Amino acid sequence: MTVGVDGSPASTRAVRWAAATAAQRGLSLHLVHAVDFATTGWAATPFVQTSRVFEWAEEDAKAVLGEAERIARQSAPGLEITAAVALTGTAKWLVRLSRETRMLVLGESGGGRLGEMFLGSTPVAVIGHATCPVVVVRGEDAPSEPDYRPVVVGIDGSPLSENALAAAFEEASFRDVDLVAVHIWSDLKVGALETMPLEFEPEALEDVERVLLGERLAGYGERYPDVTVVRKIYVDGPRTHLQAWSEHAQLVVVGSRGRGGFKGLVLGSTSNSLLRAAHCPVMVVRPDED
Repeated sequence: MTVGVDGSPASTRAVRWAAATAAQRGLSLHLVHAVDFATTGWAATPFVQTSRVFEWAEEDAKAVLGEAERIARQSAPGLEITAAVALTGTAKWLVRLSRETRMLVLGESGGGRLGEMFLGSTPVAVIGHATCPVVVVRGEDAPSEPDYRPVVVGIDGSPLSENALAAAFEEASFRDVDLVAVHIWSDLKVGALETMPLEFEPEALEDVERVLLGERLAGYGERYPDVTVVRKIYVDGPRTHLQAWSEHAQLVVVGSRGRGGFKGLVLGSTSNSLLRAAHCPVMVVRPDED
């Protein structure tokens, strides 16, 4: 498991979450820190020896990684931890790392050298192109006592959400909690259908969607008999309902794109909205075909 660190409070929460999750799964933890000279101000400073700049950057990076390792060991004693520094703050480096790790974990925001890269415009590229699931740790730290809050997964009925569903079952099983499967028929905002000149019976629609949800969940019960599934069906408002559920969940899992997605769109509107407004960590899972 790999976590990006920059010394910010958000980064600290991400390190704690990643350390606890790695320990729970028996995985090692890889701490990574990228130095972006453009944001340090050194690039615009005259009469500064390049060699000294690299020395300062290396010292600073070691301090950041050292503190991150201390925090990780405090959260999970005995955890195997490695660290690496990159002297370029590009998303391509993180995408490359995603090919070699089980999960990539980022903080919700941050100052220093990684803040804008992780949740500015570049993270869309990281999340949209990473090979492994990417978790953005939002909200407060998990409670110290056992966390019985459920894992929530958004299902829109498209094949693109299949990987998200599989990841959500795995997470719920590891955490020994319920899985709330939230299925939403329309991508429209809450209440939008009421203003349209359409005639349909909500009860009939719910029956159809319940069958569709059952088809999506079929087979997972045998693979994960320990996971209790709570099914929730809504007519519209995926962002509204998933954000509301994030207040009661320990993790929300979504696909990188929804049923209306296409290859040129690396992140759907629902995923993007949750990354910026959810009350708990959000896992984004990409489809296999990208």
